[in-house]
Amino acid sequence: MLLYHGSNIKVMHPTILPNLRALDFGYGFYLTSSLQQAQKWAKLVHRRRAQGLPIVNIYQFDKAQAVNHLNILHFQAANADWLNFVVRNRKGQNTEMFDLVIGPVANDATLPVIDDYMDGKYTEEEAIRRLLPQNLTDQYAFLNHQALSFLQFIRSEQV
Repeated sequence: MLLYHGSNIKVMHPTILPNLRALDFGYGFYLTSSLQQAQKWAKLVHRRRAQGLPIVNIYQFDKAQAVNHLNILHFQAANADWLNFVVRNRKGQNTEMFDLVIGPVANDATLPVIDDYMDGKYTEEEAIRRLLPQNLTDQYAFLNHQALSFLQFIRSEQV
């Protein structure tokens, strides 16, 4: 299957870079199966960093092999398990170890709900109720070099 990574540079050899901010599924190399989502992200990263070009990097992911060799956590929907996993990562409190995490991406519409849940303004049930109607795209967080070994760089495209 094809996966896409939006950036401001060509990324032929993905690596895990520690970030200064907490991400949904922890520190890792993030991709999506949505070309449109990757294009939006490439434009956003280019605008934020004010350098390079908006680039979508395209990879072949050997999911069939990965399933046999990696510890994978897959969230099918933005449910209570997903919400609490995202919150633990954003607070830097996640101790679970996975090679690859797949699930919905918290976007501009979901972040206020997650922030309000983290601040105690919403119960878990209320936060999930507010998240359910949203059509969220997916994200694949490759969290270590073993997981990255199942990606093959195909090409980069400027958007």
